Amino acid sequence: MAENAFQSRSVTISLAFRAFSVSQTCYRYSPKLKPESERIEDLLIGLAKTHKTWGFGLCFLHLRNVKGYLWNHKRVYRIYRELELNLRIKPRKRLVREKPDELTVPEAPNKSWSMDFMADRLGDGRAFRLLNVLDDFNREGLAIDVDFSLPAERVIRSLNQIIELRGKPASIRVDNGPE
Repeated sequence: MAENAFQSRSVTISLAFRAFSVSQTCYRYSPKLKPESERIEDLLIGLAKTHKTWGFGLCFLHLRNVKGYLWNHKRVYRIYRELELNLRIKPRKRLVREKPDELTVPEAPNKSWSMDFMADRLGDGRAFRLLNVLDDFNREGLAIDVDFSLPAERVIRSLNQIIELRGKPASIRVDNGPE
């Protein structure tokens, strides 16, 4: 705009730049291409072809420490980006979790039981565990054992007591979830 005003309205350059708040040095600046930039381009392209998994960091360190060039990292990075050698960032693969089978309601009581553990803390910070055993047909609570520790012998003893009272079920469903 300042250049247009300068050419069409016969205004001085300094007045046109002051009117549009443009620096004269920015207008007159032209980048100087150095032959070193072409050398950097050639080296970066060569490194990208031979070492396809290297990013900018490894390329720059190779040029600096192995080849012995003392170029500024900002300059090398600018050329690296102009050549579009940036590596693609691979997205993380998500774990596909299997969906559990839909729960079927048994036809009669004592066909299928569900067993699960729960945990909580008391007011003083001590942790305790609960063992819940339910009948899937009528959602009846067959046993709830609470203690600070529930070893395997205790779980087996509780199941044997329920079997003595109710009989043996056809199956026992246990939630082996993400924990």
